[in-house]
Amino acid sequence: MSLIIGLTGSIATGKSTVLSYFKSKGVPVIDADYIAREIVEPNQPALKQIELTFGSDLIKADGTLDRAKLGELIFDEPTQRKQLNDIMHPAIVKRMIELRDELVARHEPIIILDVPLLFEGDLAYLVDRIVVAYTNETLQLKRLMKRDQLTKKAALKRIQSQISIEEKKRWADDVIDNNGTLESTIKQCDVLFHDYERIGSQVNA
Repeated sequence: MSLIIGLTGSIATGKSTVLSYFKSKGVPVIDADYIAREIVEPNQPALKQIELTFGSDLIKADGTLDRAKLGELIFDEPTQRKQLNDIMHPAIVKRMIELRDELVARHEPIIILDVPLLFEGDLAYLVDRIVVAYTNETLQLKRLMKRDQLTKKAALKRIQSQISIEEKKRWADDVIDNNGTLESTIKQCDVLFHDYERIGSQVNA
């Protein structure tokens, strides 16, 4: 058996730093965002469903999805956003399970599911443990405004569209605190990685 880790966080809380660490250790990663792009490639069933639901003007001449148009269509439109999620969510989960099971069959000791909306999507059942990349909300806001060149109002709107990072921290099995230096984050990742290796070896014993 493999130890399945769900890695999550909120926008601008340092998840990519944690992910880079585990990748550097050779841990295989299943990337939910990558899958979300993969399943709407030309001729994929999810893209066909999007076309049927929202109209053929969302499909470019080369058969690819016009993401900008789709974004405009669902922006501030909860009903249409739900329709899109109802198409995307099952397809993403199906593909994640397929990839996870392939890695389990290869006897990978540790597998990471990188799922930004793990809690929002009720996907905790897919993993054995959840690690949250955490920063306090003040630092999160500051980093997001700087990173994406956003006003405070725009940054807050994006943050508030997700479950708060404080809630996610409470629900986590493990937390990487990214409020400090990169060195501090790496040290925490080292500890967690060795813990996961130990747990994985016990699972496989």
